[in-house]
Amino acid sequence: MLLSLAGKRWGPDVAGWLAGLPLVTGPILFFLAMAHGTSFASGAAAAALAAVGALLSFSVAYAHASQRSGWPVALLAGLLAWAAAASLLSLMPLSPLVAGLVAAATLSCARHLFPAVRPLPAARNPGAREVVLRMVAGALLTVGVTLVSGTLGFQWSGLLAVFPVMGTILAVFCHRDQGAAFAASLLRAMSAGLYSSSSFCLCLCLTLPRMGVAASFALSTGVAVLVQSLTRKRLVRASGRPASTTVPVEP
Repeated sequence: MLLSLAGKRWGPDVAGWLAGLPLVTGPILFFLAMAHGTSFASGAAAAALAAVGALLSFSVAYAHASQRSGWPVALLAGLLAWAAAASLLSLMPLSPLVAGLVAAATLSCARHLFPAVRPLPAARNPGAREVVLRMVAGALLTVGVTLVSGTLGFQWSGLLAVFPVMGTILAVFCHRDQGAAFAASLLRAMSAGLYSSSSFCLCLCLTLPRMGVAASFALSTGVAVLVQSLTRKRLVRASGRPASTTVPVEP
């Protein structure tokens, strides 16, 4: 709900940037750590770090498909791209080093892969019914991914922890209500925000076996917030807009 309101007030760039935070990945990895132990969760966090590449595959595929088709076709294209990328990653030995290299490579070139879009329409204020629908859809997707992830081994659990829950909800609703340009801009900005999720997963997979659940998650959350605050300039470059349109300072 808060991301929807951010999109309404500040536009798709800020909403997408905020959606890059580990808002879904973090709780899923925490539940995995509590249910299966720190070694399992550490391996899952390494897989989640590499899965940033699969998440970006979803975003790029959706953004391009949305320029030619409606949201059902664009969503199908995005999910197929995510499944293909995740399946490829599942065949790799995802150590923290390998996972970090995969994430760094995909993030460094992500902003060049999105389509150029026409000027954006004014953001529409979502009604109360729509806000509730978004919240319910997001909650159901998050619970479903969490329940499935713990049954598939640490590697697929980590990959599923980065399933595009927020991307799906925000892109579909924005595409349907505010157009393809708005949805593509939101997904492009999301790539700038994914540095914080990547930092969170990297810190987690390195510290969980040594520090335990509470200290590791606290440290990783702090690192994610710090990195997020440092990516504001990256947001401007990803949006393709002049520096005068940077994120407003006011809350």
